[in-house]
Amino acid sequence: MSPLEIVQTFVREEAYVQQALEKSTPAIARALELISARINAGGRMFYVGAGTSGRLGVLDASEIPPTFGESPNTFQGIIAGGLRALHRSVEDAEDSAEAGAAALRARGVSSSDVVCGIGASGRTPFVIGALREAHTLGCVTVFITCNPARDRTDFPCDVDIDLDTGPE
Repeated sequence: MSPLEIVQTFVREEAYVQQALEKSTPAIARALELISARINAGGRMFYVGAGTSGRLGVLDASEIPPTFGESPNTFQGIIAGGLRALHRSVEDAEDSAEAGAAALRARGVSSSDVVCGIGASGRTPFVIGALREAHTLGCVTVFITCNPARDRTDFPCDVDIDLDTGPE
């Protein structure tokens, strides 16, 4: 493909994102209601992900303090493999559900908090382990995926946001 054809393809593909967002508007609004209630009551929000999803969660959490003047403690990112995974792949870090649960315990997550799992496939063990732990703790749980066809019987979430944007 020529550079122009590549750019035109990217632009066409972005239409799927808009459609997915429109379909998910009620779920996104519900998540915002629950999150703002917990934050306004003194709770915190934890993004949990692996690989690119984890990096995006950490990035979003790191932008909240300078953009909105919020404490860095209020919004936090947790990525499978820890800080090293921000710069390079940490193989197999995403494959442990127990590591996801342990990461929440290490941060002292409590029932006043929100845990937002981010996983394109909707089946990353690290993220699912964290969401299960969060549910057990009584946290508000939100799961953002790109796979509306995923298995939903695995664990409960307060809000599922499944953006039908196609393969990664």
